[in-house]
Amino acid sequence: MNKELQKAYFAAGCFWGVEYYFQKLEGVVSTSVGYMGGETKNPTYAQVCAHETGHVEAIEVVFDAEKITYLELAKYFFEIHDPTQVDRQGPDVGEQYQSAIFYIDQNQRETAEKLIKILEEKGYKIATKLLPVDTFWPAEGYHQNYYAKNNGSPYCHIYQKKF
Repeated sequence: MNKELQKAYFAAGCFWGVEYYFQKLEGVVSTSVGYMGGETKNPTYAQVCAHETGHVEAIEVVFDAEKITYLELAKYFFEIHDPTQVDRQGPDVGEQYQSAIFYIDQNQRETAEKLIKILEEKGYKIATKLLPVDTFWPAEGYHQNYYAKNNGSPYCHIYQKKF
């Protein structure tokens, strides 16, 4: 991977909608949807939805740090979902839909903490969890680029300026 290419991991409800929005950003090189934070190796969608694994639906973002910063990605993360909801996003309910940032290093963690503080000062009660990165398990192929393949758009994510 080039020095400029970095990774970020976010969970913000249904991974289809999260991927849809992140794919629109200039500087995002690629995205992949999958599962993070659980105990089971190679979890399946059925296992995650049955609450058998402890995983959340997450997205891996590969980005060009010369074109977009981690700060910009993290701000966008908070603006494309409701970070005050616990174990849900819109009509999707369950622990797999919780809001979380999986940080790779101290810089990512501190960036997320600063943004949460700003949002809390604005009156938001943030439910987003900050967790150290662990294994990212890619989801089944039919989940990748779901809205692009199916000519759809998210039903439980909307962009709302917060910063």
